[in-house]
Amino acid sequence: MYAVLAQDILDSPSLTTWYVSFVIAGVIITLVVILVAIILTMARRIAVQATLITEALEDSRANTEALWDVAAVNEGLTSIVANAQAARGVLGARL
Repeated sequence: MYAVLAQDILDSPSLTTWYVSFVIAGVIITLVVILVAIILTMARRIAVQATLITEALEDSRANTEALWDVAAVNEGLTSIVANAQAARGVLGARL
């Protein structure tokens, strides 16, 4: 009689496997949601930092833009000094 009951238990569909599968699936889904939330949080931080870096680079570009005019100013000053020396030479020769 016990052998027949054991065989009936083995042959009957058991919901334990389904419950264990649901628990495992729930744990896996929870882990995936947590990992995606972490990834999205890190992506947001990176985006904020990238925006701050871009603003800092724009500020530094604006602050150093005048350096590109140094060559033109130097050229103009060299021309003024050369003309002043030539004028001094002409005035010195007349006196």
